[in-house]
Amino acid sequence: MTLITQGAEAHLYKTTFLSPSIPAALKIRPSKPYRHPILDRRLTRQRVLQEARCLARLVREGVNVPGVLGVDWDLNSVHSLKGVEKGEKGVGAGAWILMEWIPGCVVRVVISRWEKYLSSRSHSQGNGSVQAEKEEEEAKILALLRRVGAAVGILHKAGVVHGDLTTSNLILRGTGADADAEEEWKDGQEPNLEGDVVLIDFGLASQSIQDEDRAVDLYVLERAFGSTHPRTEPLFGEVLEGYRASYRGSGSVLKRLEDVRMRGRKRSMLG
Repeated sequence: MTLITQGAEAHLYKTTFLSPSIPAALKIRPSKPYRHPILDRRLTRQRVLQEARCLARLVREGVNVPGVLGVDWDLNSVHSLKGVEKGEKGVGAGAWILMEWIPGCVVRVVISRWEKYLSSRSHSQGNGSVQAEKEEEEAKILALLRRVGAAVGILHKAGVVHGDLTTSNLILRGTGADADAEEEWKDGQEPNLEGDVVLIDFGLASQSIQDEDRAVDLYVLERAFGSTHPRTEPLFGEVLEGYRASYRGSGSVLKRLEDVRMRGRKRSMLG
């Protein structure tokens, strides 16, 4: 197995399922030694089952998310993280979810590549062709942003809120590179903006039909654009357009989004 990423709550590995030719993603929630064992077991079980249930529900609803291949919430029945790499047995490692592997590139990386590419083209061409080039490239990124909004709209329509909706938790499937293969792209190369948008990492997800929760999801995504993609942030309205087109109840959610934005501004001013 290959360690893909390691966070405070979980570790993600790339592995295989049933056959060496079928890739899969193994997400392990390690036990927390600083927590009481009973509390740790209860919280881990609750969070793993919550994530698995949300994914199963979304797959039934036809939302683009990884399919669940297996799950185990018993802290004492899996390999320890150290043992995982060596193939050894361990105790108290954590719970895990085995999921479908989504081939593609993280949307955060795709948009960053687009911003670099557009900047390089602006500096390398004469003034006469810059505007036409810019309009052509913007048309591609606008289409991607609308697909991002549509993916979120379908998610909310299914009665699930993501809880950590950033461009790092969206994958553009079919871009020809894995999410961790950033070295395959070079500055000045035109990025591939085609493909389906797949939502990943539902560790903080919950089943909810509240407009407030949906609005917070959109607000978190908007703030992610502001902090990670400053050049693309002015185009965030296209995300909302895609959301509006895919979700019939978007009107009340977008109204609530204005309230959430206002609360966020006040919090920023007050520190």
